[in-house]
Amino acid sequence: MQPLKGLTVVTLEHAIAAPFATRQLADLGARVIKIERPGSGDFARGYDERVHGLASHFVWTNRSKESLTLDVKHLEAATILERLVVEKADVVVQNLAPGAAARLGLGYDKLSVAKPGLIVCDISGYGDDPINPGPYRDKKAYDLLIQSEAGFVSVTGTPDEPCKAGPSIADIAAGMYAYSSILAALMQRGQTGKGQRIDISMLESLAEWTSYPLYYAFEGAAPPPRTGASHATIYPYGPFPTGDGNMVMLGLQNEREWASFCETVLQRPALTADPRFTANFKRVAERDALRGIIVEAFSSLTRTQVVARLELAQIANAQVNTMHDVWAHPQLKARGRWTEVGSPKGPLPAMLPPGTWDVGPRMDPVPALGQHTDAILAELGYGAAEIEALHASKAV
Repeated sequence: MQPLKGLTVVTLEHAIAAPFATRQLADLGARVIKIERPGSGDFARGYDERVHGLASHFVWTNRSKESLTLDVKHLEAATILERLVVEKADVVVQNLAPGAAARLGLGYDKLSVAKPGLIVCDISGYGDDPINPGPYRDKKAYDLLIQSEAGFVSVTGTPDEPCKAGPSIADIAAGMYAYSSILAALMQRGQTGKGQRIDISMLESLAEWTSYPLYYAFEGAAPPPRTGASHATIYPYGPFPTGDGNMVMLGLQNEREWASFCETVLQRPALTADPRFTANFKRVAERDALRGIIVEAFSSLTRTQVVARLELAQIANAQVNTMHDVWAHPQLKARGRWTEVGSPKGPLPAMLPPGTWDVGPRMDPVPALGQHTDAILAELGYGAAEIEALHASKAV
């Protein structure tokens, strides 16, 4: 049996942070009921049409869920939502604007009175603590803005221009901490019988992920410089061109590897005694000179030849793959990491979630908007005429 089978999650979610957290709960077997706005749904449904007319973000973060459309401000819909939570939910997750869930009657203080074992996870940009809200509580918080506020952008990019990360890492970080915190809360509930409120901040999540450069800049020290795809404080570590117009990514971690790199890859063992390069911090300081030496050594070699030398020297290396390369990656294929999920547009390829367990992950379809509305209402005891009336009043 999947680890979370029998657990029900009710989620008022949009975009990435909360949907990514709840999709992972669904992967482990939880039933996830996704509340969506009638007519439009999660606004991530409209980000693009890259996957047979479906949005790439939505396909990624919403498989294995049930879609229930509710106008949460409609009186009848509010009653349905409260019944759904009290009668069915083990966990409630939401990433609405700060304070919005409480105004809808979905705050932990109210819900825990009716259901003491309930776990409520609130995800926001800057934290949503009514006792200690902080000055940023009500600021709008999108992924790029949090990447900037957390300092990530300042240490990412080239010397001439800062850059954001390609994926939505602030959302992903918050989703991961929401997911792990919910799992911890479930374990604690198993011991105490009590639920709890979890307050997840995107800023705090990404600031934690950026703690290495934080400590590197401790007490006013200079932060790590922006170095493109190279490592800011280890060298050589990054991309280097080869003579056939390709690129190879390589990385060294210690002096043993430096000696092997000089002897086997560069075929210049005397470099190990060059006083400019006898320690990592010296190589970082002289990275321009060292890069020139490496580029010259690689200029007469193909990428295949460089990789062969790196493998012989046991130096870590990788190809600079495109998205198309990753779809066809031989390691993912060899390990059987691809499967299919259903969708309103037919079957789609999907990567199995990282990790393995005895019973495989739940990999059910990506839902159409409102696909499960009538079935869930019937489960709550609404008759066919009542369901029809709810549709007519636009409550659902």
